[in-house]
Amino acid sequence: MNDEPGAHIYMLRCAHGSYYIGSARLGLERRLSEHNSGTYGGYTSKRLPVELVWSEHFLDITDAIAVERQIKGWSRAKKEALIRGDFESLRSLAKRAG
Repeated sequence: MNDEPGAHIYMLRCAHGSYYIGSARLGLERRLSEHNSGTYGGYTSKRLPVELVWSEHFLDITDAIAVERQIKGWSRAKKEALIRGDFESLRSLAKRAG
């Protein structure tokens, strides 16, 4: 929904299997379309098509940006646990990293 306040944080799976984490303030569907059309160039434009595998909406943009930065630093295993909704594995992986 384009008129929602805040932002969506999302994760894309690129054609070759890597993950991209980003944020969308003007609507998630619009941003996904921009990625798949290569509108802005950058990482995903060379790895098309991309598929949305996870997203979450935040009312507070500062919370959204903080979560985006956190997830960008995660291992592939943690990102895949988040995609699956496997919060037990996510906790376990977080303990191992710390």
